[in-house]
Amino acid sequence: MGRSKASVELFEQIRREYEFGVGTIQGVARKLGVHRRLVREALASAVPLPRKLVTRAKPRVDAIASFVEAILVADRQAPRKQRHTAHRIYTRLRAERPELPISEGSVRRYVRERKLSLGFAARETFVPQSYPWGQEGQVDWYEATVELDGAPQVVQVFSLRSMASGAAFHRAYLRATQQAFLDAHEHAFAYFGGVFRVLRYDNLKAAVTRVLRGSRREETARFVAFRSHWRFDSEFCTPGEGHEKGGVEGEAGQFRRNHLVPVPVVADMAALNGLLLAGCRADEGRTIHGRTEPIGAALAIEREHLLPLASEGFDLDKRHSLTVDHLGRVKVLTNAYSAPVRAGTAVEARVGPATVSIWHGGRCVATHERHYGRYQEVLDLEHYLDVLAHKPGAFAGSTPLAQWRRTGRWPTSYDTFWGALVTRLGKGAGTKAMISLLQLGQTHGQASLREAIETALKLGCHDVEAVRHLLTSAQLRHRPVTPDLDARLACYDRPPPSVADYDALLTAAR
Repeated sequence: MGRSKASVELFEQIRREYEFGVGTIQGVARKLGVHRRLVREALASAVPLPRKLVTRAKPRVDAIASFVEAILVADRQAPRKQRHTAHRIYTRLRAERPELPISEGSVRRYVRERKLSLGFAARETFVPQSYPWGQEGQVDWYEATVELDGAPQVVQVFSLRSMASGAAFHRAYLRATQQAFLDAHEHAFAYFGGVFRVLRYDNLKAAVTRVLRGSRREETARFVAFRSHWRFDSEFCTPGEGHEKGGVEGEAGQFRRNHLVPVPVVADMAALNGLLLAGCRADEGRTIHGRTEPIGAALAIEREHLLPLASEGFDLDKRHSLTVDHLGRVKVLTNAYSAPVRAGTAVEARVGPATVSIWHGGRCVATHERHYGRYQEVLDLEHYLDVLAHKPGAFAGSTPLAQWRRTGRWPTSYDTFWGALVTRLGKGAGTKAMISLLQLGQTHGQASLREAIETALKLGCHDVEAVRHLLTSAQLRHRPVTPDLDARLACYDRPPPSVADYDALLTAAR
């Protein structure tokens, strides 16, 4: 029994009854309905002794201990904000170890104890607030680590959260540039189906050039134009006071723990953003603590109160007038990108947050993924096929071919077919035939070409014309055989000619 007020008062009652009442241990126990051992303890001391803690067996917790311990140990190597929460561990237990039944409360208590012993920091607490429909959204960037194309990569994730419905949009970029910042806004507006009247930000460089006295800010001209185009107002937090946009701060942590743990493994940024978008839509089914309806239902109501979308997006691309060099490239921001036009041709490069497009004569002739390193070459083999058709000797050692091999665009089946052409036609003619085969991919698509080449190899055929036939066979029109052809030709039937007149002539001649 602990040192509660009730126990102390009971001890006092026992002592008084013994001294001024019945006067015996057995009589006091019978009168007050307690054990004689408790009467003796009260007579020995007016203050109850501390209750002994009994260590009970925990078979269900013991069964999950190794699983949880492995996760927490692995979390030491993970980014601080992408470690498992107790709820996430419980979710994984249900999915990966369904044979170990245990309540979420037991998991939470055990994880809390182990995290304290391992020295993990406690989570920060945020204060919930209420907002009118469509009034305010909060914007922030946060970092996340992913495995991109087989290598660890830190990406910048844009987040825009509605403060009324609790819905949020997340999109990742390699760099948190102003272009990426504005581009993410437009994707977010499309996701929400409208524009919030006010957006709240940190004092980030993409929007603010100088912090003035009080709440005044000197904003960048491009951000002001973008804000004017989409017709929303902006507000900025006091420097160092991130809690002024606590909604999006908490959203980043919640989303990262539930959709970026464990560390995602993706092939490219498009796949990563598809994963993030799926996470946003999955969260629409979540109900925020203290609310009665899921986020998706609240968002459906809020869409009716948002500002309508603009008829067209804001022009985000930066334009550069350039000339194609003698290697068939244009240099954009220290990097070189291939262009399928003649050397010396004047072109325009339009640089977006994720792509670099080359324009000539009013049309886009090439689009590349934008690279943020320095002095890199981004070359597409298709852009050099016309040149290589006249210089087949340069094909095997070409840098564009090496890049296609490195990025997985040159399968082993191509080498097999190329080798067969060289064996049959000779090195020069075989290589030239392989180049002409690749040119078919510009018309029919590289995926169709690959399928046709692999089909030809399975059939034991190593001829360019056979591959061309496989590519175009679906487009050929075959006249169907009509089973009632005889009936359709009946209208052209004529009676057989008579030769009786000729016979009469023969008779007369005799």
